[in-house]
Amino acid sequence: MTEKDWKSALSSLGDDKIVYSTNPNFQYQDNSEEELETLPKNQQKLRLSIERAGRGGKTVTLIKGFVGSTNDLNALCKLLKQKCGVGGSAKDGEIIIQGDIKNKVFEILKKEGYSQVK
Repeated sequence: MTEKDWKSALSSLGDDKIVYSTNPNFQYQDNSEEELETLPKNQQKLRLSIERAGRGGKTVTLIKGFVGSTNDLNALCKLLKQKCGVGGSAKDGEIIIQGDIKNKVFEILKKEGYSQVK
């Protein structure tokens, strides 16, 4: 492997950690998963629910069923948090919004074009 080859391989990896190998035939394999393509708003089947268990007695509104990239999930989460004036987070394909505001989130999603919300 020439110097140019390993430098280009390193630059394409980003912040991943690499262990040095003395094997001249070593080929780095990228194990990252590809992002899903985001479905249009009218095809997203979002499910709203209220949950309290395992959250220290705090009530949260969960939005599940989003199909798409992490960036789009985070953008939707940010929009909901701003419109509701509360905190929350997006991880593992679901959005967690603080508080029992299921009806308000439902209305915001409908206005934004998400027609398949239950």
